[in-house]
Amino acid sequence: MKQRDSRKGPPGIVEVAARAGVSIATVSRAFARPDMVRPMTRKRIETAAQELGYIRDRLAGGMQARFSGTVGLIVPTIDNAIFAEMIEAFAGQLREHDRTMLIAAHGYDLSLETGIVRSLLERRIDGVVLVGFAHEAVPLTMLERRGVPVIAIWNYDPASALPCIGADNARAARLVTEHLLELGHRDIAMVFPEAEANDRARDRINGALGAMEAAGAAVPGHRRLACSYDMGEAKALALRFLSDDPPTAIVCGNDVIAHGVIFACTALGLRVPQDVSVVGIGDLRGSAQFEPGLTTVRLPARRIGRLAADAIVAMSESGEPPNPFHRAVDLSFVERASTAPPYSHLR
Repeated sequence: MKQRDSRKGPPGIVEVAARAGVSIATVSRAFARPDMVRPMTRKRIETAAQELGYIRDRLAGGMQARFSGTVGLIVPTIDNAIFAEMIEAFAGQLREHDRTMLIAAHGYDLSLETGIVRSLLERRIDGVVLVGFAHEAVPLTMLERRGVPVIAIWNYDPASALPCIGADNARAARLVTEHLLELGHRDIAMVFPEAEANDRARDRINGALGAMEAAGAAVPGHRRLACSYDMGEAKALALRFLSDDPPTAIVCGNDVIAHGVIFACTALGLRVPQDVSVVGIGDLRGSAQFEPGLTTVRLPARRIGRLAADAIVAMSESGEPPNPFHRAVDLSFVERASTAPPYSHLR
């Protein structure tokens, strides 16, 4: 049976001690000098702290200030170029506010966000910026109870419970898919990551499929392929499905996947765009210089980063939500040399 929580505000060391059945001094010692506390007792204290959502204040005892001067940014990955421009712009804009950034990545494993948020709160963070809307309840509750402002970025949803600054990812995928349809393609493959914990990917898949449906074009099961945002994995996957029965065009979940697909086409002797047209989403660094240049949709990553920095600082200072609460940034379709009408149309 769930215990009733009558406390107001975040839990403290007194509540942890009461739940663990030990003294306040023992709890304090367990955090400050864990080697001086018996393992079983330490385990009880850690369990109680976790159940209560207790956050240790690592800055306690030092100079008390209203702001720590640090903002947390939690991203799915820093392993490739997907978020690089946004992170750079976010950090630069924070410097304009005399703030610094603590960045963490969960590798698309949302279960890790609780530990990350706990670590940020221990450092008395001024605010937290998250990517997308798919998050577990526990870290969001921890932030709410501590009164720490939160904003979601990279995706846009006017119905979101969190304030957001981002792009309409469904529209981004519609734009590139409609471009292929207008060129005459109907045999189009879709290569996207699994969307269970990635609302951006889910919106993009839905946008691409919606464009196909509106045009009366089907996407059979063997033309829908799952691939993470990894160039090597995308190349290996494309080598397999392109060597047998290649489609005339491929919609990729982002530019990283598209780059891998083009590498596979080159390895197989397939010409892009004469044999296979390829589109991406994001317009990452290098997509314009790729050979051939990649047709894609430009997500204004730098603008998102700057707006997010301004918004989270303002929220931390005012204690009020941003205005507007939901903010959409403009997308731009970029046509380059990786797309053309189906080759059979050119002969």
